[in-house]
Amino acid sequence: MLALGFVSQKNYPMKIPTRLVWLLCPAFILAPLVLGADAPADRPDPAEIPLPPIKTTMTPLPGVDTLPVRKEMPDVLTMNDGTKVTTATQWQQRRQEMRQILEYYAVGLAPPPPGNVKGTVVQTQMVVNGTIKYRLVHLTFGPEEKLSLDIGIYTPATGGPFPAVISPDGAPFGATPLSRQPNGPTQGHSQDVLLIVGDGKTTTATTSPVAAPAAPAGTSAPATRGGFGRGGTAESAASRGAAKDYLDHGFAFVTFSYTDCGEDTTLRNADGSWAFRNSRFFPAYPNYDWGLLRAWAWGMSRIADYLVTDPAIDKDKLIITGVSRTGKAALVAGAFDDRFAMVAPGASSGGGTPAYRFSGVGRGGKEGLNEMVRKYPNWFSANLHQFWGQQDKLPFDEHWFMALVAPRPFIALEGAQDQNVVINGVRQSYLAALPAYQFLGVPDKIGVSWATRPHGSVQGDWDALIAFADKNFFGMKTDGWAFDKFPAEAPIPATTQPSAQ
Repeated sequence: MLALGFVSQKNYPMKIPTRLVWLLCPAFILAPLVLGADAPADRPDPAEIPLPPIKTTMTPLPGVDTLPVRKEMPDVLTMNDGTKVTTATQWQQRRQEMRQILEYYAVGLAPPPPGNVKGTVVQTQMVVNGTIKYRLVHLTFGPEEKLSLDIGIYTPATGGPFPAVISPDGAPFGATPLSRQPNGPTQGHSQDVLLIVGDGKTTTATTSPVAAPAAPAGTSAPATRGGFGRGGTAESAASRGAAKDYLDHGFAFVTFSYTDCGEDTTLRNADGSWAFRNSRFFPAYPNYDWGLLRAWAWGMSRIADYLVTDPAIDKDKLIITGVSRTGKAALVAGAFDDRFAMVAPGASSGGGTPAYRFSGVGRGGKEGLNEMVRKYPNWFSANLHQFWGQQDKLPFDEHWFMALVAPRPFIALEGAQDQNVVINGVRQSYLAALPAYQFLGVPDKIGVSWATRPHGSVQGDWDALIAFADKNFFGMKTDGWAFDKFPAEAPIPATTQPSAQ
């Protein structure tokens, strides 16, 4: 019998989770498992072509060869010098230590907040019989204000300020589409992408589709571009799925395209560097070694820069979420930006909520560290790659991202049949992050919910997010919901391979 984190009761009736909101990766559907799809070796292939080093301001930390083996999960309440955290001041110091370690080994160093985020309302539209207001907002920021990001903001037409759910569900309606670089030649094929480099040709993007003309600010011209990767209109987006339920519940919903922050490609230049560093946010900050997860999270923080100034939004109730790779980015964003009042990564899988020490070949199966640094090293710091096959030397694990959210509410939205997620990996992360919440006196502000689904997002996920927000923001009773339960781990057939995300 599965002990699931969503249970029927009168305020939160169970709804059958039949709709997948995300088609998470075309490769999941289209790309066959080809040569190289076998379980990764214990160590990287010596034929790998290394990434050129990027000089940053970070002080180099010890390499894997000099780090000790520690099979236990690194304690969130023990300082680097061995001192136990016993005061609030020490906890803040410990948080800084943890962030520095995660920056160096896990996600890379990101630029500081630019401090000059500006938003221009490009168009507005009333939808759903005039009950929902949609705004397309163009953000500018960064050096010489040359960086930009389009966001779509849906709010109830009356009332406010509203709690806001921020989710990278796709290009906002009416936004000008950006040109795109192609995928890497082996991307999504479960192969080691560091075995090849580019051919020396420019990696400028493919031709952009023609954008719908933007309407002047304040007009109600229809927004027709983007929308959760499926096309449609602002009307249809506000009338279906998670967005509809958030809006019906009195929350705002904010969407953007994560690839507008950093292009999700494993393509490499002739010198071995990542081609994604040629576009979006990266050229403005050449001395930062941030991977794509950190760039997407940094974009989420720029959205927060704007939302805290928006009178329609409750700046103290910003919720960050995402699914699969963007669930990982939401996890990173919540760990590094305290303005996200609740953090709710969904289906984050390998490199997300499951502990590296308890995931992957020989550690529970499915997606672990070896699989991630082989298939998607572009998402992480280049310094993570050295731990391939030596997970027990990691000076951190994924529970650190969760603990850094404390005392803010954190909920992991998981699938009991997720083909990428080791249930025990999530359990171990939850148990190892819990002491931070216990130390701060809020043990019930960390939770997990298990929807009946494979990899993706369904009704049970956003129902749990809403219930957890109601509980923590408004003190509402959530009878029937259990946010500390785990289902039994299902046996994994020997022939099962984790999906490409």
